[in-house]
Amino acid sequence: MRKWKCTICGYLHEGERPPDSCPACGAHMFQFILYEPLPEALEKRLREAFAGESKAFVRNLAFARKAEADGFPQVARLFRAVADAEKVHADEYLRYLEGVIGETEENLKAAFENEIKAKNDYYPPFIREAFALNRVDVAWSFSRSRDVEERHAKLYKEALEALLKERDMEYHVCQVCGYIFDGSLPETCPVCRARKENFKKIA
Repeated sequence: MRKWKCTICGYLHEGERPPDSCPACGAHMFQFILYEPLPEALEKRLREAFAGESKAFVRNLAFARKAEADGFPQVARLFRAVADAEKVHADEYLRYLEGVIGETEENLKAAFENEIKAKNDYYPPFIREAFALNRVDVAWSFSRSRDVEERHAKLYKEALEALLKERDMEYHVCQVCGYIFDGSLPETCPVCRARKENFKKIA
């Protein structure tokens, strides 16, 4: 007998197909996935699909901002609607990927490791290549991202400690480079020097 897992509440169902709705939380049948490992080739495709939908989400939000600025609110609304749909797709694909989403404590540890890897392994060759191709602007962009990744890693580590101590945290994100503050804002961002007016409070 096959097992199906509700991706909303974790309820396990046995049968040839998922229930029409989750008896525990009421989730739709399409929010169940088979509770078994994915074939490697299919996992690769799901990762590609997740990356594609995630990019489409961000791209359509950018298109929406431009349409709004150009005086086309209806077009901007359409772009935002499509962006939201792409996010639904990305969320769905992410549910299939074994080991990607665990308990919150595990997720914080994984996120910390990913940020360190991005800083140490991912961005340095990108930066070198951008300088070699005489695109200092792109190199600076990559460098800012690299520097911010280290800050993200530190915040994940602190959040893990705060989780264990049940402390409440407040965050502000620099809309220029992505740096995150978890306290009172300074006058300028330490990475890109943007003024504190460029920081967005995250609810």
